[in-house]
Amino acid sequence: MENEKKTDDVKEKLKDEDKNELNMGFFKKLWYSIVNVEKYPNMAAQGFGRAVGYLVKIVIILTIVFCLGIVYQAYGVVNEGVNYLQNSFPEFLYKDNILNVESDTPIVISAEDSVVGETIIDTKTEDENTINDYINKVTNAGGGIVILKDEIRIKNPSVAGTISYSYKDISKTTQITEFNKQDVIEFAQSSKIISLYVSIFLAIFMYVFIMQFMLTAWNAALLSIFGLFTAWVAKIKMRYVAIFNMSVYALTLSIILNILYIAINIFIPFDIEYFQVMYVTVAAIYLIAAIFILKGEFVKKQMELMKIAEAQEIIKQQLEEKLRKEEEKKEKEEQKKKDREKEKEERKKEQENNEGEEPQGSGA
Repeated sequence: MENEKKTDDVKEKLKDEDKNELNMGFFKKLWYSIVNVEKYPNMAAQGFGRAVGYLVKIVIILTIVFCLGIVYQAYGVVNEGVNYLQNSFPEFLYKDNILNVESDTPIVISAEDSVVGETIIDTKTEDENTINDYINKVTNAGGGIVILKDEIRIKNPSVAGTISYSYKDISKTTQITEFNKQDVIEFAQSSKIISLYVSIFLAIFMYVFIMQFMLTAWNAALLSIFGLFTAWVAKIKMRYVAIFNMSVYALTLSIILNILYIAINIFIPFDIEYFQVMYVTVAAIYLIAAIFILKGEFVKKQMELMKIAEAQEIIKQQLEEKLRKEEEKKEKEEQKKKDREKEKEERKKEQENNEGEEPQGSGA
């Protein structure tokens, strides 16, 4: 009875632990993903949907930080740009979603003179090769923006690819269809500029989120292939979806480092040459550790099962020995009973024989 009670207590404890694991919130998963690799199998066991949901949430945080950085840089551009527009910049006109700057040559603002990196303004060209040369130039300078006749292209070292932000989208959000140099100066010095910052944030958010989500999911897929190879080396059978889920959680620290990288870049622009290599390496280390910890747990459980099997075998032998002794005892008792009955029968017969014999000299 005592053993059964202990077993029931263990089962109830396991049920409570499973319930707590299923109710694990985002921030607890975030914490466990960084400091408690042993929890990876439990989190992965919650399913593909929960892993993707976790990925969406952490990418949203990354996107918010990036977009706030873009807005902050836009704020710096506006503050610096007002004086530049008043004193050095040529006249321009924006009308019907087209920007026309009265300059026959491209205007280049170096990274040292701009908070957003190198800036190139050319509203005359439509040649895609020329535009690509501009993108390459700002990329080599560590990031920046290219202002064209119908769009702005932003290159940030923290994000793969180039962000395109069309004037048509700006017009839809701000309801501004026409302005010139003086209008921009007056607008930048008024409270209405806040609407521009909001429109920039909203317009960039969806683009950056989709791009970052696809990139992170792709990294998780590549990492999961590496995880399959690791599981094969560790000689442990795992379903691919479980390894993919673990890969998502393994990317957590890398994504947080990326968030910090973006945040620092907002104030101090710099470029880490092998950041992507470090990004993947950190995640791979976490995934390898999780798989080998799972392997260790598997071996430990196998050992426990072997001990249980050995204990069950010992108990079985003890029970068989007990049953054998009880059978022997029962047989001995049966034999004794038979012997007593036999002895009783013999005495009875002997008595009957004695009674049937006449004493000698009885006929005298």
